[in-house]
Amino acid sequence: MPDMDMTYERAASPSGFRSTGAASAGGVTRITVVFLLLLGLLGAPALASAAPPPPSTIATAAAAAAKRAAVDQARARWGDRRLDEVSFLATHNAFANYEDARWTSVAQSESVRRQLDNGVRGLSLDVHWYERSKWLCVISFGSDCYPSDAYLCHGECKTFAGVTYALPRQSFHGTVQTVVDFLQQNPQEVVTLFLEDYVSAQQLGNSLNRVRGLDQVLFRPDVWDVRRQGWPKMTDLVASGKRLQIFSDEGGREHLGVMYDKNWTVSNYWSLGDLGNDVSCVTRWSDLPLDRQEPGFRRLFTMSHHRNVPTLINAALDNGAKLRDRIERQCRPAAGGRNPNFVAVDFHRVSDRSGHTPASVVAELNTRD
Repeated sequence: MPDMDMTYERAASPSGFRSTGAASAGGVTRITVVFLLLLGLLGAPALASAAPPPPSTIATAAAAAAKRAAVDQARARWGDRRLDEVSFLATHNAFANYEDARWTSVAQSESVRRQLDNGVRGLSLDVHWYERSKWLCVISFGSDCYPSDAYLCHGECKTFAGVTYALPRQSFHGTVQTVVDFLQQNPQEVVTLFLEDYVSAQQLGNSLNRVRGLDQVLFRPDVWDVRRQGWPKMTDLVASGKRLQIFSDEGGREHLGVMYDKNWTVSNYWSLGDLGNDVSCVTRWSDLPLDRQEPGFRRLFTMSHHRNVPTLINAALDNGAKLRDRIERQCRPAAGGRNPNFVAVDFHRVSDRSGHTPASVVAELNTRD
């Protein structure tokens, strides 16, 4: 028996050797082996249950946490205010800038993406149809060989390079993609596009169909039944993910999710005049006053504050105390005592030396009840 115990202990020992052949030592070894076997059997379910969740579950949980964080940010920022109760900084001719293309006549200094990064939440875009031109392709030595498509131009897309269009040509769908990408990266933000629209509904739809993720973020006031239920709270928009609305100055695009602006907004006449001295706030549409009252529905108020020809000098004169004073003395009274929801300017980062900027003026509007 001692010999058998010694043999067993060698086999059971991790190293294969034991220094004693006592029967008591062999008993300890046998108990240890049995204990380890039982521990393995009992612990197997626990180890299996502790296995990490599949990647899809982790991604779903992360997305839910991100949405909750975005809603919390929106609530901290906006409280329970509805879309028609807040004000946003907007840019006139946002596409005509020094960074997105080689414009010689611009309304903004920054690219569309940088405008968004710097707090702009309303973008006005001029959409035109460009028919491919072999002649332009040849005389430009291959630099202007773009296909027929909807592009952002300030007039005819073939007339004056740098003035009515710029190279590289800015496709409409490419710019909307920039906006959608921004929204996907900033789930607490809401953006609005205002289209000066010179394309057909089919051409516009073909362009929008190429924007990845548009359907995930597109807010449709008609589908939300805003006319009967009122505008949603900012937190509701963020929670839903529907944070991009698009208005056009042409009708017949509702099936695309693009709303006819005259059905949903009021707007002042767009120009301060050549000298910038026309600060009166009169309606853009003679049959639609700024203080229009409708049972159960309040239109969004878009306010333009820029001249016929955008220049840095004019923006420096117009974008500070003059803007703040015009809202207070002209546009609020004309709109029935309400703040503008969108304040559109040229060169949004330029202002006078008053200490007021377009961004600070809009921020001040959002502190009012």
